[in-house]
Order: sequence, then C-alpha cells, then structure tokens
Amino acid sequence: MELGVYSFGDRSPDPFTGSQVSVADRLAQTLERIRLADELGLGFYGLGGHHLDNFAISSPGTVLAAAASITKNITLSSAVTVLSTEDPVRVYQQFTTLDQLSRGRAELLAGRGSFIESFPLFGASLEDYDELFDEKLRLLLAIDRSDPLTWSGRFRPPLVDAHILPRPYDEHLRISVGTGGNPASSVRTGSLGLPIVYAVIGGLPERFASLADLYRQAGVSAGHDASSLSVTMGGIGLIARNSQDAKNAFYPYWLETMKYGARARGWSVPSRADYDSYAAGSRSILAGSPGEIAERLVTVGKLTGAARYALQMDWSGVPHDLVMSAIELLGTEVLPVVQQEFREAA
Repeated sequence: MELGVYSFGDRSPDPFTGSQVSVADRLAQTLERIRLADELGLGFYGLGGHHLDNFAISSPGTVLAAAASITKNITLSSAVTVLSTEDPVRVYQQFTTLDQLSRGRAELLAGRGSFIESFPLFGASLEDYDELFDEKLRLLLAIDRSDPLTWSGRFRPPLVDAHILPRPYDEHLRISVGTGGNPASSVRTGSLGLPIVYAVIGGLPERFASLADLYRQAGVSAGHDASSLSVTMGGIGLIARNSQDAKNAFYPYWLETMKYGARARGWSVPSRADYDSYAAGSRSILAGSPGEIAERLVTVGKLTGAARYALQMDWSGVPHDLVMSAIELLGTEVLPVVQQEFREAA
C-alpha cells in the first residue's frame, strides 16, 4: 500500500495568535513539504483548490508544476479538481502539461467538491450540480481516449475533429474520482473503471468498506478487470513521536475547522470530549504516534482493500514545523511498517 499526503494550503488565522501566514509563504512551505515527501519515498502528494481567503491554493496545477521541477519520483495529484465548474478541455491540457513536465507523474483527481464557492465564481448553476459533473467527467474521459475528438453536450460548445494537446507522457492520463461517500458515486466510478478516492473527514473509516465493495461490484459488472479497480483512502490527523502530543497539537486546528463548518453549514461545535473520543486509538481522527498510525492504516487498508492511503495533516494551518515533522515520521517510521505488513499478507 502506498502512502501519501493531501493539502489545500490551509492558512487560517492561528487559533493562539490570530496571525495568518501569507500566500507566498504557504506556497513556499507547500513546495518544501512535497520535496520532503519525495525524498522520503512517499507515493503521492495531492493539492486541492479553493477560492477562499483561508486557503493559499486556487490553481493546484500551477503549484504542482512548480513541484515537478524539484521532485523526481512522487506522483503529483489534484485533490480535487472541481470538474463541475471547469472546462474539461483546459483542465486536460493543464494536467497533460504537468504530466509531460514530470515525465508521467501527474494525476487528475476529479470531484464535485464539498464547497460550492466556485459555482457563482464561474457562472455555474447549483441546479445542475449532478448533471454538470457527469457530463464533464465523461467529456474528460473522451478527450483522454480519443484524438481527434468529435463531441457535443449540454454545457459547452461542441468539438469537431478536435486535437486536445499536449497528449499525456504515456498513453493515458491517470484520472481518478474523489467522493465523500455517496453510494451513487461509488457505482458510477466503478462502472467507468476509474480509480476511486474516499475522503474521510468524520466517522469511522470502516464504514467505507461496504462502499469499496459496491465500487468493485459495479466495476466488475461493467466488464472491468477487478485488479484495475483501485481504492485510495483519505483521513485527517497528525503524527508525532508521542501519541498524546499529536492529539493535543492537532486539536485546536481541528476545532477551528469545526467552528468554520458550524458557521457555514449549521453544524454543532463538538466538545474536547467529542474530539478525544474520535482520536482515541486514532480510530476516526488519525492523530497519534507512528506505531499507532501504522497499525490503524494497516487495519483499514486491509478491510477496504485500499491500494493507497492519504493523510491531510495541515488542517486550518497546523504550523509548518509540525507538518514537516509529521511527513518525516510518515515516511521514515510509518511507511516501512505498512509496507512490511502488506508484503507479509501478499
């Protein structure tokens, strides 16, 4: 099982000082983190884009292109590209350019997005939420599979014998689909034969095992080889040498995200006791020691049949030094244990 990292370039005001890291500094720190992950042998690093002041990244492909120039082996992915409000032609060109720059290390992770700020910004209607994503995903796949391409649809002008350039470094661009756990998304992604990424931001990750099974069943029923149906699990947390230090360090930043969600979506703000129950044994929140995190990733990885596991460890702007230390522990202490466990199980 590969391990990797996801990030949105969070730069929320610090809960202790109220200071906010500049966009330039957060972008520079993001590149430091990606370079470290590459040096440590982690498998992939994903960047998601937002159009909000609390995030430094609105154009993941641009930052990933910068990362391509300072890395050698790591896969560089979006996390996610909100395809519903993008032009698939332009997105494909951006990521095939990244694929050429990195000599085959690009991945486009398409999703509908858990935030909706891009819809009014780019003139898309929320009434077309599902239809936009479905049509644009199918167009993206058609672009990847056919050159030239003739196509027509509802949400953009038709294409007639169009060459979408550049083409990928290899035959196809790696295209995955991200979901928060909607069963219909699992069925659709499996039916298309695409890799799936489950973003787990709350609750026990074990609940995604049935969705992974549903995804594989849909893929096999559609005629795809079961071995080609890849699952990535995602989780939030932080790694420190001491388990309680990790839990204590992550808590105030996790709480800031919960407060933001409460204001934006009407959530109730959870208590410290709630957090402690979620983080106990790193069962829901993956905050703990390297041994604790390794054990948890192995358990969930085997249950879901995941080929990859990603951690998001900079929620609400967890300080850079803590994130760097967590990435180092993920690569030097968690990764060897996880790889050994899966080699023995093979």
